[in-house]
Amino acid sequence: MVKGLVAQVERWIESDPEEGTRQELRALLDAGDARLADRFAGPLVFGTAGLRGIIGAGETRMNVAVVRRATAGLGAYLLEHVSDARARGVVIGYDGRRKSLTFAEQTAAVLLAAGLRVYLSKGVCPTPVVAFGVLKYEAAAGVMVTASHNPPEYNGFKVYAENGAQIISPVDQHIAKGIEESGPARSIGVANLAEAVDEGRLRYFGEDLDDAYCEAVGDLVPRGTGDRGLSIVYTALHGVGDPLVRRTLAEAGFQRVRSVAEQAKPDGSFPTVAFPNPEEPGAMDLVTALAVREDAALVLANDPDADRLSACVRTQVGAYQQLSGNQVGVLLGHYLMERDRAVGDDSRGQALVITTIVSSPWLGCIAQDLDVAYDETLTGFKWVANCAMTREREHGQRFLFGYEEALGYTIGTVARDKDGIGAALVLSVLAAQLHAQGLTLLDELERIARRHGLFASKQRSLRFEGAEGALQMEAVMQRLRDETPSALAGFAIEAVTDCQAGTRRTNGQSESIALPKSNVIILGLAEGHRVIARPSGTEPKMKLYFDVREQLADGQSLADAQERADATIERLEGELLELLGLS
Repeated sequence: MVKGLVAQVERWIESDPEEGTRQELRALLDAGDARLADRFAGPLVFGTAGLRGIIGAGETRMNVAVVRRATAGLGAYLLEHVSDARARGVVIGYDGRRKSLTFAEQTAAVLLAAGLRVYLSKGVCPTPVVAFGVLKYEAAAGVMVTASHNPPEYNGFKVYAENGAQIISPVDQHIAKGIEESGPARSIGVANLAEAVDEGRLRYFGEDLDDAYCEAVGDLVPRGTGDRGLSIVYTALHGVGDPLVRRTLAEAGFQRVRSVAEQAKPDGSFPTVAFPNPEEPGAMDLVTALAVREDAALVLANDPDADRLSACVRTQVGAYQQLSGNQVGVLLGHYLMERDRAVGDDSRGQALVITTIVSSPWLGCIAQDLDVAYDETLTGFKWVANCAMTREREHGQRFLFGYEEALGYTIGTVARDKDGIGAALVLSVLAAQLHAQGLTLLDELERIARRHGLFASKQRSLRFEGAEGALQMEAVMQRLRDETPSALAGFAIEAVTDCQAGTRRTNGQSESIALPKSNVIILGLAEGHRVIARPSGTEPKMKLYFDVREQLADGQSLADAQERADATIERLEGELLELLGLS
């Protein structure tokens, strides 16, 4: 084993405040385990959603030492840069994952020791409630301990700015600087939580914030429209969404709601699913089985921290079709734009919808047809939320809706982050209104496609584990930059956007783009098709996105158009994988 690595591990063990992780590292060190190199390949850095990593010992893992240092960096930033941060304090929530409570309490203890007030959840809570809480309490920041839909071995540390949105640059850089200057984890001060409660510096939140959140979410939908006798089944996927989803639906008049009992309570081991992400094969099996037994019209699922939403719809033959993130995004966005247009009150400012560059172009085409302002951002809801606030402030526009294809949606300004609970309620109301007319969400998608064009999309995720995997992903991205083809599947590549270089090349001419720098390459093809490649910011994956546009002629079958679009996607995918050496 490399001598320098041994010394690095010894220093970490000496500074680690947690007995269990010290013993874990000592055992690996004594055994000369080569896996130590990965544990110390570089510290976790703030990415798309703050910190996220595998639970365990070492600087690349999620543990008490890493959380203490990250919190010290956050505290230093707040005290130096955020007005009245001590009194305004920080909202802290946590989900049901392994070590979430420990990490949340450690976060609170470090912030309290730094002189900041803390609002700490007295039990597990959904991510959108924490985002809402930052605004409700006018806090200086928020922290949510969660790894969202990652595998069971992961946990994370998501940071919200005072505006209620996830942090963006340069805040992450300031926090990173604070982490570097924080010193060894064992030297960082921690407060006694019970004493802080007695002193009035620590307040636990629960039902009070839930009540305010549910009231705000309930105001997103009209009262009593549609058939609220619609049968709905739901799963929290062993996460934290069940109580508030069932509550908001009941308060809106939905009484025929059943949840999957085996998955209703938080369990960080996720015993009934291989991967707690509604997009993954098998994750929806229990809820669709319940839907068959109940003959439900609508199936809803949150991820474990309830910031994402998936939905299935009963088809004419009684099976259940899972909608893609883009399909749900288009359904919600179209519904909200149409509803807003029916109000006809231009004095409130132009309506605005936002999505990300890897989401389907479909929403943008609909917005253009309905004279609604539209924008695109980088992947990650922090960009959606901050773009919305910028356009509200600078252009007087009203943010109606934002989404990203990875099942993330937010309606209005209740929370400046993904909100799987609010989205579940609004989608249920739309389904109820259609049900009263003898229609389904699938019928509504066909109506939208015939009016605004059909878009078909596919995402392909390729896993690259560990430090070596990160290098492989970088090599694949560089190969696409160096060997960009002139065509794919017979469609000319008309534009190449490189978000890392900050350029778009069209017809041999290069121009700058306004998006922040990010490792994303976008190939714009003839006939409105598109291919995108990027490494994930939260998982060890490379993600490829394919979008194909088809126009439907009068009387033309939607199924035929979908089949043609799917075939085009398959050709594009095959040629791209071959080009990148991944087939």
